[in-house]
Amino acid sequence: MQNERRLSVLRAIVEDYVKTEEPVGSKALVERHGLGVSPATVRNDMAALEEEGYITAPHTSAGRVPTDKGYRLFVDRLTTVKPMTAAEKRAIAGFLDGAVDLDDVVTRSTRLLSQLTRQVAVVQYPTLSRSTVRHVELVSLAPTRLLLVLILSTGRVEQRLLEVTEEVSEETLAALRTQINSAVAGVVIAAAGEALRTIAQPTDQPDDAPRDPLASAVAEALIEAMNDHRSDERISIGGTSNLARFGDSFDTAVRPLLEALEEHVVLLKLMGEATAGGLVTVRIGAEGPYQELSQTSVVATGYGPGDEALATLGVVGPTRMDYPGSMAAVRAVARYLSRILDEA
Repeated sequence: MQNERRLSVLRAIVEDYVKTEEPVGSKALVERHGLGVSPATVRNDMAALEEEGYITAPHTSAGRVPTDKGYRLFVDRLTTVKPMTAAEKRAIAGFLDGAVDLDDVVTRSTRLLSQLTRQVAVVQYPTLSRSTVRHVELVSLAPTRLLLVLILSTGRVEQRLLEVTEEVSEETLAALRTQINSAVAGVVIAAAGEALRTIAQPTDQPDDAPRDPLASAVAEALIEAMNDHRSDERISIGGTSNLARFGDSFDTAVRPLLEALEEHVVLLKLMGEATAGGLVTVRIGAEGPYQELSQTSVVATGYGPGDEALATLGVVGPTRMDYPGSMAAVRAVARYLSRILDEA
């Protein structure tokens, strides 16, 4: 009973500190929260929490603030992540459903996440190397000019113009289109490249046999498009202006984070690996990989079609953040983004 009461006191301190940005005293806790005990009991509980390292007293105030350990216990003991309201869900769906392509989806998701959480939002573009081929389209633009369209499971679309030496009939193009899609549809990128090489040079023919020039040219162009890893470390960042709310801790928390936002490799490592299954991970302060960002917290999850996590999205900010709200928003946006990729 005593431990549960102290947990309630800690929860109240975290909630008040996040909301007011001021150290919390026992009198304020009694007035704002129905803890059902006397101020003296609350003071005793606060003393015990401080002794155990869950809260601390800034030297300029008689109130208490949570430590990283306190935030960790608060997050770990959340019984449920509060659900988004029906209005919030409709707003998310309406905002994201209007996207026209992958870039627009990622940009909208970043902006939406930063608005919902009032933190810095980070959305990693789906990683090409983990994706599968959804469809390949071959379109004749002129007798000797083709448009190759590669559509991946991530929603990414690659287009290549191809000039060939001889005219290509619609029948020949249709047959090649069918052959390619039969070989690569639903296949991961690495294996799809090998399948295309087999189309260009069938294994049942000797190595010195003449290659089909059209099949070879198309296969090489598609392989080049599949090997284009420009987006593997692309990220979208939004809501940097939200850091202005934390001006009182600029040197210790905000400045290092602003510097990290300029280094995408650092930011990707800070976000962590993508996780499937709707699991939201929270890393608080020194739990992260960089000591200079020891006053930064990250709330992140993976997203992708089906149960496959192709990339990560989340929010980063000073440890004084609304963890339940941020976790709910990150999970909701990831689910909608995954659904969009699945239906693309």
